[in-house]
Order: sequence, then C-alpha cells, then structure tokens
Amino acid sequence: MALLKVEVLQTVARVTLARPEVRNAFDERLIAELDAAFVGLSAREDVRCIVLAAEGPAFCAGADLNWMRRMADYSREENVADAGALARMLRTIASCPQPVVARVQGDVYAGGMGLVAACDIAVAIDSAGFCLSETRIGLVPATISPYVIRAIGRRAAQRYFLTAERFSAGEALRVGLVHQLVDSVEALDGCVDGIVKAVCQGSPAAVRAAKLLIDSVDGAVLDDALVALTVEGIADIRASAEGVEGVRAFLGKRAPGWVLG
Repeated sequence: MALLKVEVLQTVARVTLARPEVRNAFDERLIAELDAAFVGLSAREDVRCIVLAAEGPAFCAGADLNWMRRMADYSREENVADAGALARMLRTIASCPQPVVARVQGDVYAGGMGLVAACDIAVAIDSAGFCLSETRIGLVPATISPYVIRAIGRRAAQRYFLTAERFSAGEALRVGLVHQLVDSVEALDGCVDGIVKAVCQGSPAAVRAAKLLIDSVDGAVLDDALVALTVEGIADIRASAEGVEGVRAFLGKRAPGWVLG
C-alpha cells in the first residue's frame, strides 16, 4: 500500500502524506516515496506548482517509532546511509524547479519541520504546534538544519534547536517558518488555492527562473560575478519566448498565452 497520494489536475500536482494512523511519521518507505514523487514531478513541464499536504490530525510527527527502533541497532555506516536518504529527499523537494506549497493542517515535529522548511511557501492552521524535539531524545536536527535555519534564521534556531520547546503557529509565523495562518481547514484550502492560482498566473519559465535566482543571490557576496549573473539572468529571460510574449501581452493589454481560462 502506497504511503503517498500523488494527483495531477491540469497544471497543479498534489502530494499527500497518507499515514494518518502514525501521524504521517517518516520511515524508509515514506522517504523513498517522497523522493521518487518529487523527482518525477520535477521532470514534468506540464506541472507548474506542487502542493504538499497530509491526511489526519498531524502534518508530520518526525520519525516513525518502529523506524527508530531499527535505527537503534544500526552501525555508524548504516546510520550514514539512512540519514543520506532523508537528506536526498529534502534536497529533492527544495531543489524542485516548480514552487512547492506546504498545506500544514496539524502538528509538525522534528523531521516534519524539515519538510515544511524545504517548501517555498507554507500556510498553516492556527491550531498547529511546532517542535524541534531532537535533543530531548539525545539527537540533533542535523539533516534538516540547512532548511530550517534558512527558514527561521540563526537566532530562532539557537532557541528552538537547544530547548526543544513546542511553539505555536503564531510563533512559527513570527520566525518565518510559515507565511500565513488561517483559522479553519476550509480557510486553509482557500488560502492554498489562492497561492497556487497566483503562481500559475506567472510565466512558467519566469517562475522557475525566479526560484533559481533566490538560491543564487541569497547569501552571495555582492561582487562583479553576482552583478553579471543578475544582468545575464534578466537578459536571458527578456529574450526568451515567454519573456517576449509576456511583454507583448502587457503592452497589448491582453492575457499572455500561459494563463489558463
């Protein structure tokens, strides 16, 4: 039985964690299925946005208990291989060319924090709780740290990595893990749909280029190489088919060809 549901409707893909009985916790199979799903969707030109969702009361509770029991007997080499699979999956999501929107309908713990942070945009219900709980069981949030620290910043990480405190959705919004809070599941779906619609109004090529631009510019030294990269980036997109179409559509006061319906 698959642990994920993957659906594509027109230009939008929806990837849903489907282990509600264990609060959508990770094990080797779920990690592998997530990685495979995002590898496949990344290669699809017809998919312009991906929603990452979950079934049940929790979004993701981190590691599955049975998986943790198996890990307790692993050698260091086996631990490296096991952690490497999780790291690859998170990187696959983060480097996906299409924008990925996290629909957070419930609690997010440990490795689940990495899932949310690896997405480009996150919307959460205001009753959700968040926790980087690893130090409570003698571990550290190492594999997820590049994504979580990038999302919440060093200062917030210094508190929540070290204390393993549970924090509220309001705090998740304040530190930047999520972009918006809503007060019901219906409002959550409406908000996510609005974000997806906004993404799909943009040129598919420009949206993908904008995502790459953020990765290239964030944290980079402002030197001649970075200036040249930005100059070449705008020149390339202006000369592209979608760049030409977009400008002509704007000047002609019409919708560009990539806008559906």
